Amino acid sequence: MEKTLNLLMGRQLSGPQLKALGVALDSTKLKQRPAVIVKKGRIFCQRCGFQAPRANYTLPDKSYYCPACLAWGRLTTTMSLYSIPEANDFKKYSQDPLEKKPRLSLWQKKAAKELLQTVKRKQERLLWAVTGAGKTEMLFEALNFALLDQQRVCLATPRVDVCNELYPRLCQAFPKVKSCLLYQNSGQEYTYTQLVVCTVHQLLRFYHAFDLLVIDEVDAFPYVNDRQLHYAVTHAKKINSSTLYLTATPDRYLKQQIHQNKLAVTCLPLRHHRHLLPEITLVKLRFPKQKIEERTKKYLIKWVKNKIPFLVFVPQIAMLKPILKEIQHLWPTLNGECVSALDPDRLQKVKNLRAGIDQYLVTTTILERGITIPRLNVMVLQADAPLFSETVLVQIAGRVGRDKDYPSGEVVFTYQEMTFALRAAKKQIKLLNQKAEQLLKNDEMSTL
Repeated sequence: MEKTLNLLMGRQLSGPQLKALGVALDSTKLKQRPAVIVKKGRIFCQRCGFQAPRANYTLPDKSYYCPACLAWGRLTTTMSLYSIPEANDFKKYSQDPLEKKPRLSLWQKKAAKELLQTVKRKQERLLWAVTGAGKTEMLFEALNFALLDQQRVCLATPRVDVCNELYPRLCQAFPKVKSCLLYQNSGQEYTYTQLVVCTVHQLLRFYHAFDLLVIDEVDAFPYVNDRQLHYAVTHAKKINSSTLYLTATPDRYLKQQIHQNKLAVTCLPLRHHRHLLPEITLVKLRFPKQKIEERTKKYLIKWVKNKIPFLVFVPQIAMLKPILKEIQHLWPTLNGECVSALDPDRLQKVKNLRAGIDQYLVTTTILERGITIPRLNVMVLQADAPLFSETVLVQIAGRVGRDKDYPSGEVVFTYQEMTFALRAAKKQIKLLNQKAEQLLKNDEMSTL
């Protein structure tokens, strides 16, 4: 029973969920609060923050339920949420849990120091660093301090693919720290650990659990503009805690918070290998009904000839197979596949591309971030589609040139009508490269 109760520290579960674990609701260690409350004719869910007129969600027994988080188990006004306060029941390390410190540039060290000071002071900070700048490595010193201090740490991100990229790197960096990886169908059962890597949706199961909460890809769907997930983040961390937000492409809200001095920011416009971001090549289509026009095809011909792996992004799942078939028709002996969020084999397909088994993938925006492939080139078909926002386009461009041995590459966006997003994405990368050039110039001046 004691072991089962430990699983509830910093968690929040309903009565039926506790009974399924064999926990008695009258345990003296359990803290209890109403699951759904009614205020001025409106229901308010204390797990996900959903609010609405109570008349819309009435049950036959005259109670009310929350429709927003049904996937996590139904909550009603007759139910309670149970939890056990986080006790930070972790072993004390005699030496740094970070076994091998990464080699950081001067500018990475400066950013890492600012993140560390933020954690020490229990504050909030945004790390705005270009794609491939080494955000994870810059986190290590702050994570090391928190783990050494017996704090409970969580790294959450909106994307499963990013979770799967982060988790093995963290396990390798902190091999002695108990950790778990949580997302739907992850294959891991929840255990009480000091380090948690999860999707932001999983934070709905936590309550005042974390001393340090890191939100990676804070601008990504589905976290961005989702009140439910923002509520989950607020309640998953302790009242006295620190929060680090990571992104390469802050949205308008984050930029506004920075401008109003409501959010501290560390900005790094230079990649770890000190090369500039590959800039965008725009290709205007003459015949938009044709899937791959001659002006587009010439880039593919060059990439295939030079045996360079590439991604072709499309705005709709319905376009995946037609574009794949067209490429297969052009190059029958070339291995490639298509992938989307609905594809259960997408992780394996990315591994095949990385291993050189495949030379290309036709993909939706599921691969816009969280993927690093050496020597990669990218193409976006119909980049003027509404789905391709400034943020998405910059992230896609950021897949190219990430490896220090292959710091350059080609980014090709095809379009029929020029859009604000296309202009803004191209402008953003140019401005970041200008700032990076200034950093490099200052660095050279300081060594004279």
